[in-house]
Amino acid sequence: MHNIELLMPAGNLEKLEYAIRYGANAVYLGVVDFSLRAMRKGQLITLDNLKQAVDLAHSLGAKAYVTLNIFAFNDDIKQLEACIDRFKDANPDAIILSDFGVFNLVRKYMPDTPVHISTQTNTLNYESVKFWRDLGASRVILARELAIKDIAEIKKQVPDVELESFVHGSQCVSFSGRCLLSDYFTNGERKANHGNCSQPCRWSYKLVEETRPGQYYEINQDERGSHILSPKDLCLVEHIKELIDAGIDSLKVEGRTKSLYYVSAVAKTYRQAIDECLKNPDTDLHKYFIELQKVGNRGYTTGFALGENKPDSYSYDISKGLAGADFLCEFKDKTDDGYLVKIKNKIHLNDEIEIITPEEQFITTVTEIIKDGENTDLGNTNDDVCLKFTIEPKNYKYAIARTIGVKNHVS
Repeated sequence: MHNIELLMPAGNLEKLEYAIRYGANAVYLGVVDFSLRAMRKGQLITLDNLKQAVDLAHSLGAKAYVTLNIFAFNDDIKQLEACIDRFKDANPDAIILSDFGVFNLVRKYMPDTPVHISTQTNTLNYESVKFWRDLGASRVILARELAIKDIAEIKKQVPDVELESFVHGSQCVSFSGRCLLSDYFTNGERKANHGNCSQPCRWSYKLVEETRPGQYYEINQDERGSHILSPKDLCLVEHIKELIDAGIDSLKVEGRTKSLYYVSAVAKTYRQAIDECLKNPDTDLHKYFIELQKVGNRGYTTGFALGENKPDSYSYDISKGLAGADFLCEFKDKTDDGYLVKIKNKIHLNDEIEIITPEEQFITTVTEIIKDGENTDLGNTNDDVCLKFTIEPKNYKYAIARTIGVKNHVS
């Protein structure tokens, strides 16, 4: 079996570093205006620190791919041409794009930078892959609507192009993300294909009959709710072997707007699953599926990967992802009093918690909580406190803690 890349999202500089520390071989990142995800939290990646972000990835031994995958209007093209030297100076390992005009600019100003074709192009067949190859693309990110057997056929027909496929994360009700619902519902203020989707597919809808204005009726799907457009999240961790056998070069996780905890935990789980699969192709990967229940999800589905997208691939009862474990704290420093942490969800004295680091994963008990120099029985959300444990991490840097087991299981 060939080595395979784990490609994780980098919504900001902190998530970029954690993604790589927890096992990513590469990250993808974008800047506001030219990327399909508009970030709002943390040390955002902008034109001013884009080079810093790429250099950070390289210093950690990983690749960095920069997304320029909006569908561009004339003004976008003019704006990109005016600042494309900033992208060139950042020296990314590839540019991810979907627009032919953007493609032209990248080939003109960055001729030595590899081009990866975005999933937004809805590439479903080997002739399309040949088309992109002949234009000069080195990798194609396939549409989510492809079955694994079709991926294998594409690789067989076009072995000289790298193939990338989504394996985990949110899915769009529209064809590989080509959606205008947000544009319509916000009068053009939240354009989905300009990185600012308001996610109307996650909204709950009611039915109104035109001769009965003001009378709203629930839309029910076997009494499961009214989120009729909201797909479950993709999870293909149990099918890594089939994807590798099909010839996929890069396994991609969605989630540049997801939390630091999400990025870290998902990267760690897929890293372990990939490594175990490469070592023993016949291994049972179900335990990693259970691990992924601990991060936010709307229920999991294999989507189209196994050949059909079943009715149970839609999340009729919820639209917001529910995590099977609560993110409890992020480790900041070690002092004589214990470990300085930022509390994300309440921690009580004597709580059993699970700590994960890039190297470890274990259960321990909170034996002391110190706030402002005083012992207390509770660490509240957003508190900065010191914690002591029965078992301590060998290396606290990049450690995070969560509750034990899986709750809020979403089927």
